[in-house]
Amino acid sequence: MQLINQKLKITEKIGYALGDGAANIAWRGVSTFLFIFYTDVFGINPAAVGLLLLIARFSDGVSDILMGIIGDRTNSKYGKFRPWILWTAIPLGVILSLLFTGPNLSPTGKIIYAYTTYIIFTLVYTANNIPYGALMAVMSGDDKERTSLGSYRMVGAFTGGMLVQGALLFLVASFGNIDPTVKVNQLEPSKYEITVSTPKDVENVNIKTKDGVATFQWADAELHQNDSPTKGKSFSMKANESYSFIVEGEPKVNEDKITIIDQKKGYSYAIYLMSVILSLSLFITFYTTKERVKPLSTQQSNLMKDFRDLINNRPWIILLFIGLIFQIYNSIKQGIVVIYFSHYLHNQLMAGSYMVALMFASIAGAMITAPLGKMLGKRKLFIYAFIFSGAVNALLAFCGPNDTWAIFGIGIVSEFGAAIMPTLFFAMLGDAADYSEFRNGRRATGLIYSAGSFSTKFGGGVGGAIIGMVLAAFHYNGQDAVAIQGAVPGIIMLMSWIPTIIAAMGAFLMFFYPLTQKKMDDITLELNQRRLNDLASTNT
Repeated sequence: MQLINQKLKITEKIGYALGDGAANIAWRGVSTFLFIFYTDVFGINPAAVGLLLLIARFSDGVSDILMGIIGDRTNSKYGKFRPWILWTAIPLGVILSLLFTGPNLSPTGKIIYAYTTYIIFTLVYTANNIPYGALMAVMSGDDKERTSLGSYRMVGAFTGGMLVQGALLFLVASFGNIDPTVKVNQLEPSKYEITVSTPKDVENVNIKTKDGVATFQWADAELHQNDSPTKGKSFSMKANESYSFIVEGEPKVNEDKITIIDQKKGYSYAIYLMSVILSLSLFITFYTTKERVKPLSTQQSNLMKDFRDLINNRPWIILLFIGLIFQIYNSIKQGIVVIYFSHYLHNQLMAGSYMVALMFASIAGAMITAPLGKMLGKRKLFIYAFIFSGAVNALLAFCGPNDTWAIFGIGIVSEFGAAIMPTLFFAMLGDAADYSEFRNGRRATGLIYSAGSFSTKFGGGVGGAIIGMVLAAFHYNGQDAVAIQGAVPGIIMLMSWIPTIIAAMGAFLMFFYPLTQKKMDDITLELNQRRLNDLASTNT
């Protein structure tokens, strides 16, 4: 019994957690920043971006299932799943870097480049993340120990997310800083005319003051009709052309207080650095973890039986849809943040602080999941998390652009509940694998995790498509200030009501999940006895 239910050392749990930290540098980096990079920096239409994110997820479905099958049939001295973490560590960092590299191409060339790099990214991510997820189910046979490991995993995931979401925009500002010519003409106290130029073309820049207090309005009102004052402007610059703004609301503005950021260069260099951290973390995960739970020695490889067991696994079927729903919920919440802060609050760098605050809330939510799960049971806790997080998130609809403290407070409380969902979900996939072995006498851990992972990744694609369709319906154009202002109502909806409706759907569906904690305790005892009997028969 000790072999099967061996308590994992903290060092092994931390090592495993670093793997999801690495995955979330990629996943949250893409889900949070790729949409705005494609629309505002690379210059792709938002509807086309939404379609790209959705289409790529269909290919994910096939690749996830194949990777699960391959993982179950991989046999090496390192185990079934660990070697894939080693083999994909460097390729995942490289393809992530290429996603945020914007070569000078035609509009059609940009679409082709985006599709190619994004689909390759999903394939490499799959080859890394499916075995990583399945690894949790074979590190220990104790479902409560897996819940604890799941909490460590989510702390690692949210720490990786906090790193990329909190630091990236500041790295963009640092790496993307250009050396423009700036002229300041004071018109009256706290009111200036700022004229800028640069010796080279820059496709997309963001101009603001270092303190971020002053508002910018185009000086040529006839050329920029319906332009309203905002705390910074995004636009493209042509070499040696002058661009003038009326800047108000901040005293003692001079040339040194004006910052102009080349967003393409900034995003690329920032992601390059994050990719190095990602690869190093995956190496640590490989070297610190161990596989312990193995299929029974009498189990024969039979793909058709594995699939038959899967489609007859009711807990897994429900989890498949739950994973889809909560990932749509989280993907919309994450994917709209930078656009919301950039174009509604007019303070892009504040988005970094907001996401760091949310990551701390996520870590707290992940850490409390294990004790709450023991007290309430996973099923009931999942329902409460959906209802609580979604209801709180709806309050963002009533916040104005100056209600900074309210926006932060609502976001933090909502994220605390949202963090419980993925923590429970990946532990419950292990429960579904145990249920299948209990009922059918066969175990296909990789296949169960691959199909479950597909639901979350496809949910991310659906979330991105929803963002794209809503913004397109409001005629959003990230390089057109007038179009941006017209799309603000859609941006607010994506930040508030739309995720709330999706969360309500998830809470309703979770009522039909059949595995209570008592049922899981009985399954765990039975499986442990079977494994001990198999071990004894093997040794005789």
